Amino acid sequence: MKRLSDLDYLKLNKWQAFWYKFALFFCAIPSALWKGIKKIGGFFKNCGIAVKDEFVDIGSTFKRGNWAVKLSFFIFGFGNLFYGQVMRGILFLLFELVFIAYMVVPTGGIYWLSKGNWFQKGATIGTVQGGFQYNEVFDTDVWVPGDDSVKVMLYGLLTFIFIFAFIYTWRLQVKQCRICMDITAKGKKIRSGKDDVKSLLDDQFHKTLLALPLAGILAFTVLPIIYMVLVAFTSYDAAHDGYSNLFSWVGLDHFNELFNFSQGGLGLTFGEILSWTLMWAFFATFTNYFLGMFVAIMINKKGIKIKKFWRTVLVMTIAIPQFVSLLYVSKLFTTSGLIGRVLEQIPFIHNWRVANNFVSLWDSPTVARILLIVINIWIGIPYIMLMATGILMNIPQDLYESAKIDGASSVQQLTKITLPYMLFVTGPYLLTSFVGNLNNFNVIYLLSGGNPIKGTAGGASVGHTDLLITWLFKMTLGSTESKYYMASIIGILVFLVVAVLSLIVYNVIPSTRNEEDYK
Repeated sequence: MKRLSDLDYLKLNKWQAFWYKFALFFCAIPSALWKGIKKIGGFFKNCGIAVKDEFVDIGSTFKRGNWAVKLSFFIFGFGNLFYGQVMRGILFLLFELVFIAYMVVPTGGIYWLSKGNWFQKGATIGTVQGGFQYNEVFDTDVWVPGDDSVKVMLYGLLTFIFIFAFIYTWRLQVKQCRICMDITAKGKKIRSGKDDVKSLLDDQFHKTLLALPLAGILAFTVLPIIYMVLVAFTSYDAAHDGYSNLFSWVGLDHFNELFNFSQGGLGLTFGEILSWTLMWAFFATFTNYFLGMFVAIMINKKGIKIKKFWRTVLVMTIAIPQFVSLLYVSKLFTTSGLIGRVLEQIPFIHNWRVANNFVSLWDSPTVARILLIVINIWIGIPYIMLMATGILMNIPQDLYESAKIDGASSVQQLTKITLPYMLFVTGPYLLTSFVGNLNNFNVIYLLSGGNPIKGTAGGASVGHTDLLITWLFKMTLGSTESKYYMASIIGILVFLVVAVLSLIVYNVIPSTRNEEDYK
């Protein structure tokens, strides 16, 4: 599509300008996809170059290094000890000894790796199946434990991580030995252990402070995510719990099951739930945002009295725990609830309910979804109102006064001053709010429980108001089959959807592209 010059664009009316931008957007999609593919290709190319450079550097280090550097290829920290860096040398050597001891002990790393049958399709995770055997002492069958698939996979994963850490540490200490050799050759002084401690408490203090949080993230976030990904390639469920019955590697079989879009396959159900999840997240985010901002503008408007009272009334919904308020509100719309009884007196609603054989409003898929969005507005407006109040107070009043002098109406002031400023400041919040609503378990589960039920899929009931997160919950804790592997696959897909949307939106919102505009 041919781009218009700035002068030709200014000659367009509002509708022509809108359709011109609309056409430009869709014409830009192929080029954007191509750029994305090129970036991905460039990333892998750079990774390959980096790996090649590392191997070249290792070979060069061994070839050019003295006997101390060469010996450090086999004895961790030997070069550091040789050049007087005693503390570093002892730590590196201690790490190597711990690694070797862990790998060779009877129930150490080699043991767990041998038990895993890693990624051999059809092979069990664990080699010894537990079972009942006759015991002469008790004169009855007793349970003789075997391997535990859960434990084997966990300790095997930890062993792999330990091996990667060993390789990284080996590379680090070899590089440090070469640096020490080069510094000594130039006649310069090498950092001592005392200098390292001082550095960690001074110019490198940020590393000291971040060490513990980083370890926590690796242990409690990264490791569970990797474990969840591994579970997706196994048959881990209630029938194969890993203890009484070992589970096995199944490859991509369960992914094929989820993306089976034939009649009766999980693909159609997954697509329906995903579309409702995205629809729910969109309406739950933007209805709260714009209505909460509107309420904040109205309360802050000059001439409004008892402002503190109105804010207090709205904040009361935050003070009451959602577990209580949402369960109570859900009962209000049943036929025995207060609102349900009032609505039942309206002939149109009564006749509609009877004709469709609905016991309450929650039995209608469309009405249930609308109720969820409306009730979520009641929950979310106070948060946005409080946040918007603080932001609105920081907008320079000179902008509004200048706009009034130029003859701008209230609507024009809203669209040209208030809304752009709010969107700029709250762009990251909108992103996090959208992501949070994609996984908003509380509102859906406490209000509707995913109902009304429309069928069963993945070994669990599926409702018209189920989100991916509630469906995942039903597969694991709300079902006798407890298909952990399918829940893991859905968790991976939710992560991918959230990650892709977050990256796209984060790179589009002006809050990150034009950070200096409002300073």
